[in-house]
Amino acid sequence: MEEFSPLSRLEGGTDQNEKALQYERGQIIFKKALVFFFILFLIGGAFYLGYENGSHRLSTSSTASNDILSPDDAIIVNKDSQDKTIDFSLFWKVWNVLQDKYVDSAKLDAHTLFYGAIKGMLSATGDPYTTFFDPKENQEFEEDISGTFEGIGAEMGIKNEILTIIAPLEGMPAEKAGFMAGDKIVKIEDATTNNMTLEEAVSKIRGAKGTEVTLTIFRNGEEEYRTITVKRDTILVKSVRFEMKENDIAYIRVNRFGDDTKKEFQMAVRQTLEKRPVGLIIDLRNNPGGFLGTSIDMASLMLPVGKTVVMEEDGKGERKELKSRGGDALSGVRTVILINEGSASASEILAGALKDNRDNVTLVGKKSFGKGSVQELIPMSKDTSVKITVAHWLTPTGHQINNVGIAPDIEVGLSNDDVNNKRDPQLDKALEILK
Repeated sequence: MEEFSPLSRLEGGTDQNEKALQYERGQIIFKKALVFFFILFLIGGAFYLGYENGSHRLSTSSTASNDILSPDDAIIVNKDSQDKTIDFSLFWKVWNVLQDKYVDSAKLDAHTLFYGAIKGMLSATGDPYTTFFDPKENQEFEEDISGTFEGIGAEMGIKNEILTIIAPLEGMPAEKAGFMAGDKIVKIEDATTNNMTLEEAVSKIRGAKGTEVTLTIFRNGEEEYRTITVKRDTILVKSVRFEMKENDIAYIRVNRFGDDTKKEFQMAVRQTLEKRPVGLIIDLRNNPGGFLGTSIDMASLMLPVGKTVVMEEDGKGERKELKSRGGDALSGVRTVILINEGSASASEILAGALKDNRDNVTLVGKKSFGKGSVQELIPMSKDTSVKITVAHWLTPTGHQINNVGIAPDIEVGLSNDDVNNKRDPQLDKALEILK
């Protein structure tokens, strides 16, 4: 997760031919068979064209640098550019000046510099979800997808250019330590988070089980910063929990949309049908999202076949509708969906799909996070990848999710005092509506 946070494009069923499922953080799309040196070719080829006669190599003051990329080794790519006057030789000049003049040049690592240059290029888009995963970050991301890693158990994102906790995961160290959705992280240990990328923040917060990390946060409504020290642990994320509440009301808590969520949710649906409840509560609070395919499968159990679950809009304004696949086991059951500031991505897709397609669904809580963009995760090599925003999600009626979120039908807050005294007025309102 970012900490948990995150796979190929999905439109139909979920059989073996669609193994690569779209994940968001969400919706991140693994693509197969992309050329190993795609980015290296693209950058290197342009550098080659722009460099003095294409014959000057990297400074030999660092032999490792020659193993990464040189203009002579690059493959030329013909690519239309908005600005064909860019002189890419400037990169090589800066590289060589750094190697030759920097006071601690002996400490420079060529791979670190090179990866940093790629990250800088993607960061210049201004989109916090468009980024490059170096080998360490790529491995961490794969651990996220598996649902098992070591850290504090909190989904994070960049909101309004501020590192923000989207959701502390239920029962994990971050939640136990008192972190809440919407908390803004201003320091990790002694390092300010200003201009820190999401991946850098995750790397600093993660660590071995039993070790501690101290975060300084700002919480809306408070005047002083809070400093919280939390002990890291192994994070095991269980997706779904079912129970029966008072007055024959079924309750399904969904913590994420992962590999195992579909099966666990199907089991919860069976349990719900066996109990023949008068109403159903689906709790998506502090659920940071996950696989798009899982959200569509879950929506399909509560919608007639062929209903639009979500629309994808690309940079050209073209829209594609993703439909429910059938199942429709619970569409006749009155339903309340609980959302809050930590409900993001796939959570917003599911909530929006049910709200827009059914007249017996009520949303209760606070406005959701507003993570409605689609990322493609494109492997660059066996241990690096690039994540690029390629589209935005809209609800079936065309409601924009990104940076907007979904507003509840009935707004109910949850104060610090409520949390400290184990009160849940949002859940209480849901029970009141359905009884």
